[in-house]
Amino acid sequence: MAAEFPFHTLMIQGTTSDAGKSTLAAALCRLLRRDGIAVAPFKPQNMALNSAVTADGGEIGRAQALQAQAAGIAPHTDMNPVLLKPSSDTGAQVIVHGKVRADMSARDYHRYKTEAMQAVLESYHRLRKRYQAIIVEGAGSPAEINLRARDIANMGFAEAVDCPVIIVADIDRGGVFAHLTGTLDCLSESERARVVGFVINRFRGDISLLQPGLDWLEQRTGKPVLAVLPYLHGLHLDAEDAIASSQSARGQFRVVVPVLPRISNHTDFDALRAHPDVDLQFIGPGSRIPPADLIILPGSKNTRGDLAWLQQQGWPVAIRKHLRYGGKLIGICGGFQMLGESVDDPHGVEGEPGSTPGLGLLPMRTGLTRDKRLLQVNGRCAFGAGEANVSGYEIHMGVSEGAALQRPAFVIDGRGEGALSEDGQILGSYLHGMFDTPQAFSALLSWAGLDGVGTVDLDALREGSLDRLADATLPLYEALKKLESRFGR
Repeated sequence: MAAEFPFHTLMIQGTTSDAGKSTLAAALCRLLRRDGIAVAPFKPQNMALNSAVTADGGEIGRAQALQAQAAGIAPHTDMNPVLLKPSSDTGAQVIVHGKVRADMSARDYHRYKTEAMQAVLESYHRLRKRYQAIIVEGAGSPAEINLRARDIANMGFAEAVDCPVIIVADIDRGGVFAHLTGTLDCLSESERARVVGFVINRFRGDISLLQPGLDWLEQRTGKPVLAVLPYLHGLHLDAEDAIASSQSARGQFRVVVPVLPRISNHTDFDALRAHPDVDLQFIGPGSRIPPADLIILPGSKNTRGDLAWLQQQGWPVAIRKHLRYGGKLIGICGGFQMLGESVDDPHGVEGEPGSTPGLGLLPMRTGLTRDKRLLQVNGRCAFGAGEANVSGYEIHMGVSEGAALQRPAFVIDGRGEGALSEDGQILGSYLHGMFDTPQAFSALLSWAGLDGVGTVDLDALREGSLDRLADATLPLYEALKKLESRFGR
């Protein structure tokens, strides 16, 4: 490995969720790649409903797929060996090495962590043999004392592989010095010893006014502040899980999306958010459902539960009124399943076995299955001119059947996929990422009623954002290269 970077493995932990761990890991992957160092991202345990399908046919957190792009490599299941997809407030689907292992309660998973750690270490050691550098992202905060026993996500992993740690805190939240000192105080002596420095993220203002605090922090902890990174606006990067609070309220074409309790893969809407003619609004619980040109029902980790939520929030009435006035409707994955006559779960895949009436907008029924379909796909749109290319991925547990499927929305590998209603107002598909391909983006919005729509190249926006993020993170990278480490390579 190049002598300029002293660590074979470096772990980024945060004082809180959303402190900037994911973006910092992506930035370091891009900077190492620029220096010609073969680097891979790694997150031992991720809890997120935004996921990606890998080339080896598995499922990992969306953030690790983005970090792999930053590193210039294909995403692989070893980059996120344990993925938790919450299906309720107390339970989650546990995915190990890209495949569903089981549905577990929080208590059962806590007992399972010893076994999960073995899967984590297997993946880590495979990556270590293939790459010169591994950038590891922690989860949540290492100061969660109640989760210290059997920890595989933060210091438990760092101690197991003997790697250094940097801790990042978000100054925009306020209380940054309390976050950093408090986190350090919650660590054991050996854990504190492996912290090589701090990063303060999302700073805006006069750095000279921050300097007294930086001096105090370094004096009190004996740890250097490696970098103060700026608040960057307008980045187009896949969110790990949380829906961005900012809305895209620029254009005249109105798109609304209900924020389902178990909404999944809301990155499906990133291209819409980026388009200057689109006003994209996520509508949460208790909010007024505004008039729209297009309503999109997103993916769901608990389709039957989220169907009940839609009923409670008044969405079926609003959707039927929307359709009567000529509006368009798209259902993606779980949202597609909701459009049919029923969603049947005889095996209890998502909870108690049973059947839930759908919205009754497409003549089809969906049966949930124990097996999950994970597939990257390419094809073309079957509506409009029928020539627009589309790419994406399928990630679902369920099979839909019925007359609706005789009018497919897409053609994938020569087979029909999804459904288009007879009146042309409703489109449903299992295809995540349908807006990401520029040609499909234009075809879908033209179908929905936006005339003269331009394209959005989401991949180009992502690449530009990664480069911009890396440029802003260069001071941290240079500081890391100057460190002398006691940790082995």
